Amino acid sequence: MNTVKISVIVPIFRIEKYLPKCIDSLLNQSFLDFELILVDDGSPDNCPKICDDYAKLDDRIKVVHKKNGGLVSARKEGLKNAQGKYISFVDGDDWVDEFYLDILFKLAEANDADLVVTGRFREFNGKIETVKPQMAGIYNEKELKSLILPNAIYNGEFCAHGISTYVWNKLFKRELLCKILFDVPDEIVMGEDAAITYAYLSISKSLVISRIPLYYYRQRHDSIVKSIENPKTEYYRLGLLMNFLKLKLSHILDEHNLNKQITYYLYSQILVRSGGLIYDEKGDMIFNPFLNVAPKSKVVVYSSGSFGQHILSTNIKSPFFEIIKWIDLDYHKLNIGKNFVKPISSFNNAEYDYLIIATINPSYYDWIKKELILMGADEKKIVKINTDVNEISKLLFQLGFDADFKYQKN
Repeated sequence: MNTVKISVIVPIFRIEKYLPKCIDSLLNQSFLDFELILVDDGSPDNCPKICDDYAKLDDRIKVVHKKNGGLVSARKEGLKNAQGKYISFVDGDDWVDEFYLDILFKLAEANDADLVVTGRFREFNGKIETVKPQMAGIYNEKELKSLILPNAIYNGEFCAHGISTYVWNKLFKRELLCKILFDVPDEIVMGEDAAITYAYLSISKSLVISRIPLYYYRQRHDSIVKSIENPKTEYYRLGLLMNFLKLKLSHILDEHNLNKQITYYLYSQILVRSGGLIYDEKGDMIFNPFLNVAPKSKVVVYSSGSFGQHILSTNIKSPFFEIIKWIDLDYHKLNIGKNFVKPISSFNNAEYDYLIIATINPSYYDWIKKELILMGADEKKIVKINTDVNEISKLLFQLGFDADFKYQKN
């Protein structure tokens, strides 16, 4: 018999600066019938002591110390120790609203939902942005198969998800999650959340989506990797994720729909990690996604997020165009090479040939594009990204991905 309603699992590794705020926000919940499982994934900093100290103060806390094995293995260990009817995941560098668990629980119980999805807040450099799901409502098993899953990974706009990949703005039934999570390979270290979320959706019979934002996601400068350690390694890791998704969703979706969704998802991840421009082993460019942008063009890059940082890092190693300015609405002190982030107002139409909005989120792209045009940007100079599915499929094959999205090159 379950002794608690919700088990909150927090994987922890090298986040001592942020962990107390996370734990405090969970201990301050209006909902009381929960357990908090802190999984120390072999963290080499002060995190293990922080966990143990908190456990002495509140008997709802369980601490699990384990050898470092990565995020998937930490979540598995948390689930093995969980007793709740429902499972919530929280990242240790984030925090939650006081009514986070209360609202999640009521949404699940009132609608007999296998999965609950809610809105979220994005905190970056002290600024907070509210992000709300588009398809709020209640969905039964038939609607999940006919409406949600065919658009979950790719909703028709490059590259937007119908259901967000994140596990931390959701509530899962423990009984169902056990059927999925332990099948996820520990080796999946890129897109771990997507592996869990979409595989879980495939066995769910009811879903409720709420627009209420409850979770505070902290985007950190030090969490964005600025250069690819090894393209083959990254392609292999992405192949593990995409092949897993194909395996788990193939019994629900027709092959054409599933292949198209995964093709766009894989392409978007490669674009972000490669900085857009893709080179072969000899250093020759094999794909330029920035339509009409020629070599040595003078370019303004908008966005200091992951995609923007990769564009600059890649262009330093293999110069293709001349980046004359790097701008962002979320202006902050950051530099890559000789380029420093400048305020969005600092560009001048006469000084550049093209302006790249470095995002794969279509709604964000459209919003930023409108703001740039309002500030005088020449719309004709704003770059579009190649989304031709046939060209993308050829690229993936050329890189070494097979029909099941496994990466074949050793």
